[in-house]
Amino acid sequence: MPLTVIASQHDEEINALLRQRLPEYTIVPIGQGTPEVPPEASILLTRPFFGNFRTQELPEQPAGWPFNLKWVQLTSSGIDGYPAWLFDSLPVSSARGTASVAVAEFALAAILAQVKQFPEVWIDSVEQWQRFPLQQLSGSTLGIVGFGAIGRDLAIRAQALGVKVIAVNHSGKPFGVPGVARADGLPHLFAESDHVVLAAPATASTRHLVDKALLDHAKPGLHLVNIARGSLIDEAALVQALDEGRLSRATLDVTAIEPTPADHPFYTHPKVRLSPHVSPASGVIWHNIVEHFVANLLRYHKNEPLGDVVDFARGY
Repeated sequence: MPLTVIASQHDEEINALLRQRLPEYTIVPIGQGTPEVPPEASILLTRPFFGNFRTQELPEQPAGWPFNLKWVQLTSSGIDGYPAWLFDSLPVSSARGTASVAVAEFALAAILAQVKQFPEVWIDSVEQWQRFPLQQLSGSTLGIVGFGAIGRDLAIRAQALGVKVIAVNHSGKPFGVPGVARADGLPHLFAESDHVVLAAPATASTRHLVDKALLDHAKPGLHLVNIARGSLIDEAALVQALDEGRLSRATLDVTAIEPTPADHPFYTHPKVRLSPHVSPASGVIWHNIVEHFVANLLRYHKNEPLGDVVDFARGY
């Protein structure tokens, strides 16, 4: 196999993992932002172009793009952090599924925290010693919006705890998990679910998917969990639904602007649990991403179809 040069936009810690896993390859660090790819590189391993979602400014196409590249591998599942020109002329693969278990566990933990009233149930003085009713997770209904790798992994784990799972997906393809029922549209899903987890990609069609009209269909006491993208929710409509008591809680690992602005009501709202986009984080995330990349490298050298190729028009 001829020498293959990979241009990496990751820091030295990740590049060291790549060199350890791929000793026969040359890993060339090129820094973040607009890629300046050396002419000998045939593969670009890139990351979202803005680390701070507040500005959401994406760079212009660099002169000479796509250089001598043959393929671009993303190290994220979503494509909303990348400029459109990145997808114009080369196959681009995503890292879809590499964090699905971690994100599914996070969503399930959020649901359990709501049902068992963590951390409110814990006490630190004898004066607080009093019983109060909790809920049971088994027998409840979970609605999943979007049924990719995260939806699948969440459904399997929820069903193991006795939860009924209903779902919708954009493609209409079978869910592939026995026992998961297809909801008759989003209004039906919101009306029937005790908990709803958003796991759909950020696209033009999913922007403000959860708006006032949809929230008006919510089952009383609904718990909404967003581990997808903040753009899926009309945040003003969500705050209104929480204030009016139509929802019992919103657990949000993502928001429309990240970091969430300091004056945002999510920080102080008593029915919001906000976390700083940490659901994908785990001790194995980079191992998973590297192994995902290595598997695609084998396909690349065998001239086989690459895995998880992005359809930019579809949005994922």
